[in-house]
Amino acid sequence: MRIGYACINMSMPSKFKTCRLKTAETEGMAKIKELALHNLNETLEIIKWNVANRIYFYRMSSNLIPLATHPVMTWEWGKDEDVLKITDEIKELAAEYDVRLSVHPGQYTLINSPNEEVVQKSILDLIHHQELLDLTGGRDMILHVGGAYGDKESAKERFAETFKQLPEAIKQTMRIENDDKIFTIHDVLDVCGETGAAACFDIHHHACNHEEDAKIDEVIQRAIDTWQHKEIPPKMHISSGRDGKTDRAHHNYILEDDWRYFIEHLPDSSIDVMVEAKMKELAVLQIREQYR
Repeated sequence: MRIGYACINMSMPSKFKTCRLKTAETEGMAKIKELALHNLNETLEIIKWNVANRIYFYRMSSNLIPLATHPVMTWEWGKDEDVLKITDEIKELAAEYDVRLSVHPGQYTLINSPNEEVVQKSILDLIHHQELLDLTGGRDMILHVGGAYGDKESAKERFAETFKQLPEAIKQTMRIENDDKIFTIHDVLDVCGETGAAACFDIHHHACNHEEDAKIDEVIQRAIDTWQHKEIPPKMHISSGRDGKTDRAHHNYILEDDWRYFIEHLPDSSIDVMVEAKMKELAVLQIREQYR
């Protein structure tokens, strides 16, 4: 079992940089490149820190390349030699230490939107994330189903239809995650059945949003079964509610009761677990040092 965390490292601390549109318009692509190289170097240093501390699972930030899919962007970042020097080093490090790298496009990436313009922009964002995965040796792209738009079943069908139009590489890396408000793990499993994508089970989201008759052991096993032909272990997410079991806000750490409940219901230790906690790698170290 690899236990990982997302984006920011609290111990270094890491500092990623963003770029305002006005800055890009006045300073040009050179400024975007400067910031992108900084962010990629930060990512490399975080992964080195992770390896030194025996953390072999990490989610890269979605904002490493500022304004990556904005019309203002004319720099072909994925072909830049300075970029490739860093991404090659990340890929080599990940391969040497079997580091699992993932990405998680944000809440505005909605391939099930009834608005075709939103769908097309979302597909561009997925293509961008896939390029980052390809260059760094990443394996997983996590995505929520999206919005219900007044008809959840139709929204699930739109997701499946758009999925079928995606580039093959994205189809192979996409993992669909249950959310804490709309789409339960049963909904996700329906979509996985239509698309062939794997399910990324989030146990805290499940606590917040599930059918009354949902059985935890059953849904975990069904989620695992979606990974049968993926040639990589299943991945799942865990977080603790800040002020209670069904509080959608994340706690600083993973509470021991939540961790033990989760582990008790896993059929084996081959599953990789992404910790979503505000204290990031410190929450991972706490699990490893105090709970295991």
